[in-house]
Amino acid sequence: MSGSKQVHTDGEERFSTLMNNASAVRAICSAVEGTLGPKGLDTMLVGSQGEVIITNDGVTILEKMDVTHPAARLMIQVAKSQQHQIGDGTTTATVLAGALISEGVTQVTRGVPVAKVVSGMQQGIELAVERFRERTREIAGLQDTAMLRIAVTAGREQRELARLIIAAAAGVGEAKLHEEGFRLADSVMACEGSLSEVWPGIIVSQKPMNAHMDTEMRDIGVLVLMDALEPENVSEESLVTEAGYQRYQELREQFRSSLPKLLELGVGLIAADRGVDPEAEQFCSDHGILVLQRVSRRDLLQLSEHTGARPVRRTALRKSARELAPALGSAGYAAYDERLERVRVSRGGGEQRVTILVGAATSEAALERSRIARDAASAVQAAVRGGYLPGGGAAELAVARDLERRRETMKGMEAFGVDAVIGALRKPLAQIVINAGFNPLEKVEELKAAQAAMESDSLGIDCDSGKVTDFLDAGIMDPTEVKIHALQAAGEVASAILRIHTVIKMKPPFEET
Repeated sequence: MSGSKQVHTDGEERFSTLMNNASAVRAICSAVEGTLGPKGLDTMLVGSQGEVIITNDGVTILEKMDVTHPAARLMIQVAKSQQHQIGDGTTTATVLAGALISEGVTQVTRGVPVAKVVSGMQQGIELAVERFRERTREIAGLQDTAMLRIAVTAGREQRELARLIIAAAAGVGEAKLHEEGFRLADSVMACEGSLSEVWPGIIVSQKPMNAHMDTEMRDIGVLVLMDALEPENVSEESLVTEAGYQRYQELREQFRSSLPKLLELGVGLIAADRGVDPEAEQFCSDHGILVLQRVSRRDLLQLSEHTGARPVRRTALRKSARELAPALGSAGYAAYDERLERVRVSRGGGEQRVTILVGAATSEAALERSRIARDAASAVQAAVRGGYLPGGGAAELAVARDLERRRETMKGMEAFGVDAVIGALRKPLAQIVINAGFNPLEKVEELKAAQAAMESDSLGIDCDSGKVTDFLDAGIMDPTEVKIHALQAAGEVASAILRIHTVIKMKPPFEET
């Protein structure tokens, strides 16, 4: 009798934990799902000091939220993973994860063992990924008209930004877009009070020490210092001794004598990640050399890659001009832009680079537009790498129909996990329809019937008219990789949350056992 009562109590505890986690997940999803689709609205984030961010970007909303619940934090990791790996589709990934958890909880509360639900979900996701790949359309080069349509869809219908992204993609070339470590989205730069443009090179976010030089530099050498442009240091303790002071004077003289070497090498731009000695600054100003100090590591890396410079330490200045020359980069153009308060560099001797400058009247608007541009850039790059599918939840609904047919042939309780995946795949379309002001049950069933009758995965619901429309003809497309990674990431976190039996607070790490 006591054993029976214990089992019942354990079951209630597990059910309570599951429902508590599901409620936290539901709260997270509700914060972002209203932004999904062309009719999605913005979210206002308010900080403790009164700072305000108005955005439609899912990962920004989730990262800025004050979240304490552990299950909710796991959901945020889904968006971060999507952002890190793909750069677009963070809201979709979050919505899918929430739907998988909700559908999974429904099956568990019906009596299906969690292990069977999770196993079935994994099988369903694997099958869905296969179907997504089978239905993928390939990009026929950077001139493919689908490129602009994908950029417009991901860029929230902002055609100006979409055209900038396409121009930038053409500027770096298709081979560069396929490189593993290259992210076109990293080329986006927000700038208050500026016009939007694509610059064929890089823009260094730093004002030169000698900004008064109103000079455009052409065909110059570029020196990148992962160090200070100063004499080598002597400790303060050593300076109080005669030998130490003499050493200090020798180092200063050695540094001073190395500066003319820069002229011999044709150096026109020096970028250092630390400070610059006043004497070196004066020398460079007198001889028309732009000097940037305390440049960020990111900008130094981009400058090195674009110009072909090899970053060096200050000790490299001791070398002869012939020995130092291989470390220099080159640029066909460099100039300080007073309006932007940044330095423009182009026609570098290294890798081809572009900068997508996104301007707006205010800093807040510029930041939001830059987030939109990064989404569009990530989507374009993902499409070049992995092709595209109809957007707006149309492809997901078609794949859900594929899974329904497979579900009919399955035996065992794993089939209930596949049911959870089917329900989750319908969620993006349902949420987009809700945000557009239509009845989701009516529109999902209407579209499901239309796709089955036409045997087409490109049919979707027009958010203006509510009518069934061919999304490929309408130019509503999403990259395949965005959909696949979103579903896989959602499946991982949903499986983890569904399997949680008990939540236990850990003791502080400094407590002794």
